[in-house]
Amino acid sequence: MQVWSLQDAGLNPVVKASVDRYNKDGEAKATLATYINDAYKQKIQVAMGSPNAPDVFYNWGGGNLAQFVKAGQVAPLDDALAKKPEVVDTFLPAVLETAKIDGKQYGLPMTGTQPVIFFYNKAVFAAAGAQPPKTYDEFLKLVDTFKSKKVTPIALPGSQGWTELMYAEYFLDRIGGPEKWDAIAKNGGAAWKDPAVVEALQYCQDLAKKGAFGTNFASINYDNAGAGKLLATGKSAMFLMGTWEYPTQLTNNPAFAKKDLGWFQFPSIPGGKGEPGNLVGNPSNYFSVTAASKNKDAAIDYLTSTVASDAYIDDLIKSGAVPATKGAEAKLAGKPNAEFNTDIFKMVSTAPSFAQSWDQAIAPDLAKRLLANLQKLFLQKMTPQAFADDMASAQ
Repeated sequence: MQVWSLQDAGLNPVVKASVDRYNKDGEAKATLATYINDAYKQKIQVAMGSPNAPDVFYNWGGGNLAQFVKAGQVAPLDDALAKKPEVVDTFLPAVLETAKIDGKQYGLPMTGTQPVIFFYNKAVFAAAGAQPPKTYDEFLKLVDTFKSKKVTPIALPGSQGWTELMYAEYFLDRIGGPEKWDAIAKNGGAAWKDPAVVEALQYCQDLAKKGAFGTNFASINYDNAGAGKLLATGKSAMFLMGTWEYPTQLTNNPAFAKKDLGWFQFPSIPGGKGEPGNLVGNPSNYFSVTAASKNKDAAIDYLTSTVASDAYIDDLIKSGAVPATKGAEAKLAGKPNAEFNTDIFKMVSTAPSFAQSWDQAIAPDLAKRLLANLQKLFLQKMTPQAFADDMASAQ
């Protein structure tokens, strides 16, 4: 039984342990294969529907999962879950919804809940006499402060467009509220041309033009942990990234993570319609089972017996992840990384809105165009209006 997952320093030991536990008691022997982000996205597209498809595969839910469901390539889990209602009852309902397509459950959460937040280097902030900003005006002043100190204000692995997408998501939320993205996700087309969308894209371009990301951000890569290293070594002051960055820092830069790693939510924009507590990111990531799997029963058994188990959830917590489960506070208390985990869980549980990452909420071909346009936008090679016009014509 083949289990495919993303290569992630924090997550991989958790999944590997689950495979090892299953291999002791399960009805089939499982083998885990992991891939880096961009390579995995290409590999799973080619593999699904072919004889080389895995039995259990990692996905992002939403549009990413829906494409495979519509092609008849994913097995529904409803019958199995009906026999194990405790599995469904373990997770936050909103998180399960992201892997529900046309009323059927096609995936279960296998990572922690992953909002996007700002990480910052406390030592760099202290040396500059700075505090985490609450408003965007305060944020821009910090950009100037760190530039004057010869510190890159924000680490940005801009060789990958998904890392730039986070800014567009938050700017649109803070300026226009979550309804603006909902209109795009549901209707597309002209919704891309909404003035709030164009304004959000202008904020992105202005921030890049201001030098907030330095001059070589387009050559920095996330998969090799380059941006995270810039933050840990004090060469950058801040880093906007999903909460999966926390266990990565624990693994790659443990001394920094334990002493000088801080975090704060994306600042509010005066006059904007979005609530300051709104989040964007990944409600979770998911494991699903391929419909044509020769080990389908075993694969479904592995999935439904693993991700809701106490052992799996405890391993997630130990890794620094925040489980997407009900009543997580009790499990987090007194455990390693309790401060971070509890803060993130509070953010998620009190967020007025938690929008799924745009590139996962829409069809993959459209997402590819979106990310390519973002790279042009940040490099001043495409205007915000041209961006909006192009996306409107494509959807």
